[in-house]
Amino acid sequence: MAPADGRPAYPALALFVAGQWLADAGGGRRVVLDPATEGVLGELPLADIAHVLAAAESAGRGFAVWRGHSALQRCTVLRRAAALMRERAAAMAAVLTMEQGKPAAEAQREVMLSADIIDFQAEEARRLYGHSVPPRVEGILSHQVNRHPVGPVAALTAWNFPVNLPARKLGAALAAGCSVVLKPAEETPASAMALVQCLLDAGLPPEVIQLVCGEPAPLSEALIAHPAIAKVSLTGSVAVGRRLAGLCARQGKRFSGELGGHAPVVVCEDADLDFVLALSVPAKFRNAGQVCASPIRFFVPRARHEAFVERFAAAARALRLGPGNDAATQMGPLTHARRLQDMADFIEDARAHGVRVVAGGRRDERPGYFFEPTVLADAPPASRVMRLEPFGPIAVINPYDTLDEAIAAANALPYGLGAYAFTRDLATAHRLGESLQVGMVGINHYGVSQPELPFGGIKASGEGVEMGAEGLLAYTEVRTLTVGRHG
Repeated sequence: MAPADGRPAYPALALFVAGQWLADAGGGRRVVLDPATEGVLGELPLADIAHVLAAAESAGRGFAVWRGHSALQRCTVLRRAAALMRERAAAMAAVLTMEQGKPAAEAQREVMLSADIIDFQAEEARRLYGHSVPPRVEGILSHQVNRHPVGPVAALTAWNFPVNLPARKLGAALAAGCSVVLKPAEETPASAMALVQCLLDAGLPPEVIQLVCGEPAPLSEALIAHPAIAKVSLTGSVAVGRRLAGLCARQGKRFSGELGGHAPVVVCEDADLDFVLALSVPAKFRNAGQVCASPIRFFVPRARHEAFVERFAAAARALRLGPGNDAATQMGPLTHARRLQDMADFIEDARAHGVRVVAGGRRDERPGYFFEPTVLADAPPASRVMRLEPFGPIAVINPYDTLDEAIAAANALPYGLGAYAFTRDLATAHRLGESLQVGMVGINHYGVSQPELPFGGIKASGEGVEMGAEGLLAYTEVRTLTVGRHG
């Protein structure tokens, strides 16, 4: 039965292993909660180790089939899946909002952008070019350098973008000719189920895709150890990324990881504050700040700092919190209860370090995991919020005296995913683009995540990139073929 508010019913949850949807997989069950109400949405079956190993073995068989499909055949299936996602976008977005919490409009954009990602990688499959190298030795007819799919992939994704993150990995891996064992977050399984169903309905051979959920650590370790798995792709924390990268290294397997950041924003002397604020407040509180490239540390010229703080705080206070299915909601809940405690810990530490809490700083007292949009000012480098990613609705605004000082503060952390800056001066824009030590720099906008662009970080923020043509190459290996005359 559909809910009384007219939303689609939350689906019965299942895993997909060896070509079959499984309502039970031997590992027990886990409840999935609505973060806006704390009510139970459904029960997720969890895979035991035997089912995890069966998924890896099935992916091995699926790879033998899928790699034999031509690039045009793979492109056709993926484009059909993207079209199905667009047709089903409203229903997929409604389910996404139920289990993850973000406003309906954000959920709809996520589904549509995910379809665009898969579409782009589908087209890139037809341009997975090799090249020829002129021989230097007499009797050699040709040297060819070609790219081949790396093999079955274990794709491990997080809960903050439960359609987009799987789409990034599935689009590129499947376009390259790899099979995939997808492990989505246990908090948001139905969104991944809907994506997998689109692929199956588009004609993807069933054993090419697997979907498993379970206890993350033993499940991941079992997949990495399985001989069929050739590559691991993770979206997760730095700590988990380092542990899994070590496991892959010991197994001699390829690893790529998008491991989060702590994005700085440098507001220059010549920036238009109206323009900066109009872009920055929605960007900061999008998805309740649960975005790996979310702007967090704002550095503002001292003479303009207080005005910027006051206006940012006023805009944050004006945001309407509520359930994501309410059209008036501008910021939804955090996705699970653990995030509430983490936000409280950040605020407690900030107060202990003398940080000004200019707006928010408290849980919103209602059912659900709601935390007020929060603005902090004058945070010292030793405070927790200046050292660790809050991954929530917290912005920090600090003053600076010189641009060199702002750049040094922006680069002070070991993270290097995204950074942003606002200036009208072209020379300053290029200087910041060269100086900020991150994988992606946005000047005068926050839109660094696009299907056509590689997305990834440097330093502790990860290994490799997703999306763009470069994202496809990450699922391939280079092989050299030389042919000489016989006789």
